[in-house]
Amino acid sequence: MPNFTAGTSFTDGVTNDVTALKLNALVADAVPTSSLALTSTNGTIANFTSSTANITLGTIPTLTAGTTTGTAGIFTSGTVTTLNSTTGTIGNLSTTLAGDLTISQGTATLSTTGATAATYGTTSAIPRITVDAKGRVTAASTVNAPVGFRNRIINGDMQIDQRNAGASVTAVNNTYCLDRWQIYSGAASKFSVQQVTDAPAGFGFSLKATSLSAYSVGASESFNINQFIEGFNTVDLSFGTASAKSITISFWVKSSLTGTFGGVINNASYGRSYPFTYSILSANTWEQKSVTIAGDTSGTWVGATNGIGVIVGFGLGNGASVSGTAGAWNSNLNTSATGAVSVVGTNGATFYITGVQFEVGSNATEFERRPYGTELALCQRYFETTQNIGAAVGSINTAGNWQSVALNTSDYYDFGKAFFKVTKRTNPTVTPYSTRTGASGKVSQQGASDLNSLAVGIGMNGCRFNTSGATANQYHELHFVADAEL
Repeated sequence: MPNFTAGTSFTDGVTNDVTALKLNALVADAVPTSSLALTSTNGTIANFTSSTANITLGTIPTLTAGTTTGTAGIFTSGTVTTLNSTTGTIGNLSTTLAGDLTISQGTATLSTTGATAATYGTTSAIPRITVDAKGRVTAASTVNAPVGFRNRIINGDMQIDQRNAGASVTAVNNTYCLDRWQIYSGAASKFSVQQVTDAPAGFGFSLKATSLSAYSVGASESFNINQFIEGFNTVDLSFGTASAKSITISFWVKSSLTGTFGGVINNASYGRSYPFTYSILSANTWEQKSVTIAGDTSGTWVGATNGIGVIVGFGLGNGASVSGTAGAWNSNLNTSATGAVSVVGTNGATFYITGVQFEVGSNATEFERRPYGTELALCQRYFETTQNIGAAVGSINTAGNWQSVALNTSDYYDFGKAFFKVTKRTNPTVTPYSTRTGASGKVSQQGASDLNSLAVGIGMNGCRFNTSGATANQYHELHFVADAEL
């Protein structure tokens, strides 16, 4: 029988159906020369067998592969433009689809995305997941869970200044400025400290240090801003043991100077030191920094007591003999890192810091914001005043003052006891201040000059006052501070 070319049509002239029997009878010995278009107006082509064919039109209920390669069910040539099947199974299909899916011998495989197969998240860590536009997980890690009191620094955002109420003070060695922040000054009057409202977005205050001269720091001199963290709040770090935990310090900083600045972590005896550095890249620009430090497995560290657990210091100028190599623990007395910028070395230089956080782990998390009342109470464990917030110690006023009545003449104990707002870390040093003159060690007596006054019977929760030269039945008024700082 002759070959048929594309476009040839067949009908039986009766029903317009070309049955398999009739078609097979016609093409039993025929081979299509190209594509064969099979058209039926009524019915279907039940079965069609061809060794090689491109079928571009029509629906074939059963499609049977040839066996010319010796492997049944595999097409070695030809193209199926549209494959429709209402019944049946495609046993093995191999193809690469557009996108990230590959099918090989009937098995579908998604391409990898770079994320490591693992379980992420624990009771102390939160999963951090990155998802692309296709909904695939492309990266996964964990961050520390925001549990209570992550930040061991108190008043890290510099919003509490009970002593000075925002006034500038000239640095005096081993005194406190903003709450919980101690001044270490190797020579007097080389810088000043003040609470200011210049702060990065999200913060209301910062601690500002200003150099008062161009001072050449001596080899053994130190100029630092420090915070002493109580042992009860650092015992879980397990410093001094094989189980010591890594910690991360983060903070916002700004300076009129640029370069490499220094800081330090110390134990209570200064027998263990970890100098660290950070860079300020642009002058007078707020920059956020973080430093991760492996826990110290050596040395003696205070445990669960009310003593000094850890000292965190930020250097403003330190001599060569008290500076050490950054990035490693040592057994020397270091107060900063070797080669760090000296703020006190430039007259008028400024240094601002806020958002200071000290936390367990190798990741810096968002600054922990505690309620103002909570932060104030944490500060008052170490220092409190009867003055209102915003009134400096020694201010002349009677708002919130302590008042009593003299029981008799001459030396006496004022009637009543003064109770502290917060239980103190230890029995504090209590200093009275006259409400009339603001003089320390004095009490204001009704209708008379200031009298000498002394706190007695001091405990962690309160005290009494002993006044000299009193007049019986006269009112006495005073403010006081209770200082239990480390």
